[in-house]
Amino acid sequence: MQLTVLGCSGSAPGPDLPTSGYLVEVGGTRIALELGGGVFGALQRYCDPFDLDAVLLSHLHLDHCADFSALTTYLRAHPSPPPSRGRLPVFAPSHAPSRLAAAHAASEEELETLCLADTFDFVPLRKGRFAVGPVTVDVAPMRHICEAYAFRISCDGATLVFTGDTVPCPELVELARGADLLLADAAWREQAGRADYLHMSGRESSAVATEAGVGRLVLTHVLPWSDRDGVLADATEAFAGPVELAAPGAVYAVG
Repeated sequence: MQLTVLGCSGSAPGPDLPTSGYLVEVGGTRIALELGGGVFGALQRYCDPFDLDAVLLSHLHLDHCADFSALTTYLRAHPSPPPSRGRLPVFAPSHAPSRLAAAHAASEEELETLCLADTFDFVPLRKGRFAVGPVTVDVAPMRHICEAYAFRISCDGATLVFTGDTVPCPELVELARGADLLLADAAWREQAGRADYLHMSGRESSAVATEAGVGRLVLTHVLPWSDRDGVLADATEAFAGPVELAAPGAVYAVG
């Protein structure tokens, strides 16, 4: 299993730093994990969008799904689509079809006639398990300010867990238990008086990694105004295994 970071900025892009987006590849299976702002352009460096086997969206804040509109345009307007291409499976929160259509349409009139279902097969997320080819995906609801999920992606003994946006919770620890790599929300350093149910700090992410017994911790979704070096230092102090900050273009062999 291979993980490629397409973008990793939290909440808003930074200079040359797209928001959340990752490509997971297992053999010939390719999964787009999040499609935040600026991610679709980066995706094309590594993968023909027509070769995607699935899209996974943990939740529908725009820093995780804004470039779904770019994918929509590409698949619907490309002059030479593969002749045998069917609808692309999209595993996302239940309100994704209406939310993503509204984000794509330029007017109320266009929205009334827009049908994304002719291009995408939307599958609503819930706690449980599904498969994308040889890849198994376990899903658990997380604690964020909207409907949000984390994913455990496994194949041939290799396991990657992506937290999405969440605060620490028992559901995340259980989902991440024994994973080879935990790709974890680490938006900021510890701070007093912050809003509940937004994000983890670097220290909190490392505490989840320690309790779950993961092999490697990669911190992502650091806000562009946060202290990246400080977030990394906090996590390194609290987790005994390898820790690093995600960066666009970084590639990880999982397992």
